[in-house]
Amino acid sequence: MLNSWDARRDYIIAGDRKETVDFAAGHWVHTAKRAIQTRGRFAVALSGGSTPSEIYELLVAKAQLDWSKVWLFWSDERAAPPEHPDSNFHMAMKSFQRVPIPSSQIFRMKTEKDIEKNALDYEETIQSILGKHLFDLVMLGVGEDGHTASLFPNTQGLAIKDKLVIANYIPQKKSWRMSLTFPCINQSFHSVIYALGKSKQFIVPKVLEAAVISEFPASCVGTVDHKTFWILDSDAASHIK
Repeated sequence: MLNSWDARRDYIIAGDRKETVDFAAGHWVHTAKRAIQTRGRFAVALSGGSTPSEIYELLVAKAQLDWSKVWLFWSDERAAPPEHPDSNFHMAMKSFQRVPIPSSQIFRMKTEKDIEKNALDYEETIQSILGKHLFDLVMLGVGEDGHTASLFPNTQGLAIKDKLVIANYIPQKKSWRMSLTFPCINQSFHSVIYALGKSKQFIVPKVLEAAVISEFPASCVGTVDHKTFWILDSDAASHIK
């Protein structure tokens, strides 16, 4: 059952892990079909992580979708070449290479060098292709520290108001990452945060109960005009009051 947490966020506790991944894949397909029907294409910003990986495998195996009208972008990327196991692009394309999405509609974040210049280029690509509408769906997760995309606590990227994409240095990781910004995420038509497993049971209520501006970056996601949707399994939701 869909629940409203507040004016900016809805959530659902979909069941165990398998039931939740199944629900998330179904929600992805429904969002894609609706966008294709109303706007002629589906532009999605993909996320990394184990849960999205499971969703992608379900999508390419079962989804009845016009893949020629799907446009793939990424919500964030590590500083790794596209063939590296740590690359979010590499992970996603292990699945999506099996469906007929035109290569001209796949836009990876180039992070292996010149990451700051390439962040500017990625923003220009988003603006030139999507215009003001931005994404039909932004896929996100939440870390145990409350980060989302590559917007980590105490990083400069949290304060960015005038860019869609940034190169964000993560001191705690001692590395650079590329990430969509809060303005980009919150101006997009839909965003979804996936939180599954016992490792997320403590951070989920902390983020949901926090103020909009808090020590947990994920608390900034969602607006009254563009609510974000939290998809939770029973383990991750076990401490929600």
